[in-house]
Amino acid sequence: MSTFDERKDAFQNKFARDQQIQFKIEASRNKMLGFWAADLLKLSDSEAHEYVKEVVRSDFEEAGDEDVFRKLMSDLEGKVTEDELRTKMAKFFEEAKEKFNN
Repeated sequence: MSTFDERKDAFQNKFARDQQIQFKIEASRNKMLGFWAADLLKLSDSEAHEYVKEVVRSDFEEAGDEDVFRKLMSDLEGKVTEDELRTKMAKFFEEAKEKFNN
């Protein structure tokens, strides 16, 4: 195998690893958002766990964060503003990132 092929494989492996970590960070953020929203909605423990699964699944509708944002805004209508939700999303993303980068 040439040096070029080795470098190409290394970059591909790094990209795949980075994508996997990004997915885990976003899933962790979505779980935190789900539990936070469940608390605002005053759901029981079992309802909260089911709700968290719904929030995580909502992230598979399209690329990016807007699918999760729309779900939560719809569910939390009248309880939070768009700015509050975006701030909470950013905060939980940073917390999740911190967890996976240590």
